[in-house]
Amino acid sequence: MSTLERARCGLTAHPAALNVAVAAGVLVCMVAGSFVDPRGENGVTWGVRTPDALSLLLMAVGAAALVFRHRAPKAVLAVTGTVSVVECVTGDPRAPVAMSAVVALYTVASTTDRTTTLRIGLPTMTVLTGAAMLGGPLPWYAQENLGVLAWTGIGATAGDAVRSRRAVVQAMRERAERAERTREEEARRRVAEERLRIARDLHDVVAHHIALVNVQAGVAAHIMDKRPDQAKEALGHVREASRSALNELRATVGLLRQSGDPAAPTEPAPGLARLEELVGTFRSAGLPVEVVRADQGTELPAAVDLAAYRIIQEALTNVRKHAGPEAKAEVSVIHVGPDIEVTVLDDGSNDRPEPVTAPEAGGGHGLLGMRERVAALGGTLTTGPRFGGGFRVHAILPVKTRTTASGEPV
Repeated sequence: MSTLERARCGLTAHPAALNVAVAAGVLVCMVAGSFVDPRGENGVTWGVRTPDALSLLLMAVGAAALVFRHRAPKAVLAVTGTVSVVECVTGDPRAPVAMSAVVALYTVASTTDRTTTLRIGLPTMTVLTGAAMLGGPLPWYAQENLGVLAWTGIGATAGDAVRSRRAVVQAMRERAERAERTREEEARRRVAEERLRIARDLHDVVAHHIALVNVQAGVAAHIMDKRPDQAKEALGHVREASRSALNELRATVGLLRQSGDPAAPTEPAPGLARLEELVGTFRSAGLPVEVVRADQGTELPAAVDLAAYRIIQEALTNVRKHAGPEAKAEVSVIHVGPDIEVTVLDDGSNDRPEPVTAPEAGGGHGLLGMRERVAALGGTLTTGPRFGGGFRVHAILPVKTRTTASGEPV
């Protein structure tokens, strides 16, 4: 940073010192200008004329007033305008006291609005120019008189330009800050949504597989002594369910890895292509399940495919846990117009928790997670007991999901 820039930054940080420096500079210019005769025989002549005591006093008062130009700009303009008018009427030869009024008018224009500048600047220009034309010893059309009009106009215009530039810079800074806040809020929103999605996936994986492990382990313990072959088969199902749970947990938790961590598994997320495999795990656990599909040839977005799979998985898990040992389930996946409809029915007990309204009451978060999945895709979910016994889960998922500007489903 150069010496000039450092000085400018220091003066900007200390406005009182800046005003004193401006006042001193204006005083020096006014005193020096009062010794110059612009109408000399050889052009501009130095030292031909000498200001009187009153002119020196008026210049000192005008310069001293500029020290307070940022604290009370209008009052300073009134003081400097008054001493300028007095000098125009009494000065002979005339001293450039109007320079202090020009600086004061610049300050008013740079610190107020354009309406105030016009309302104050035009009368100031008129009064000073009129006093110079009518009160001085020179003809009204003299160059010095017209110079008063020009310099006061330049002061007001320059001040207004500086104020406009400050407003533009401030608006740009506010837009940049607003854009930064928006980016941060969007990043936080995406993180929250991703955390919620991962939490739903973890719940689905744990609830489904652990329920199967629990059932098969209970069967094995019950028949271990009398039918060891069937117990061994049940333990095999426990091993398969636990292995599948570990694989899905590893794939889900792998999304949380940082760059540079070991590579996460590349197995694709489960979908309706694995529906028979999913239903087979429940059948092996003793839950009869019938499947009806009328969606052949339908290509689903990954988010919809995963949501349909998880809804069926969660619904069948709830049937196995709450519907009773004699319950049967029916699963249907049908392509209707622009939607995929997924329905899971059972004929078991209706006495089961409703976690949507009271998840903390011991019912878990299964139905709540299903509702969040469906709502995230713009679909609808209805759940409730069936007439005559049993429970029904019905989800309508749009085949074409709405997307955000970044291409992610909403």
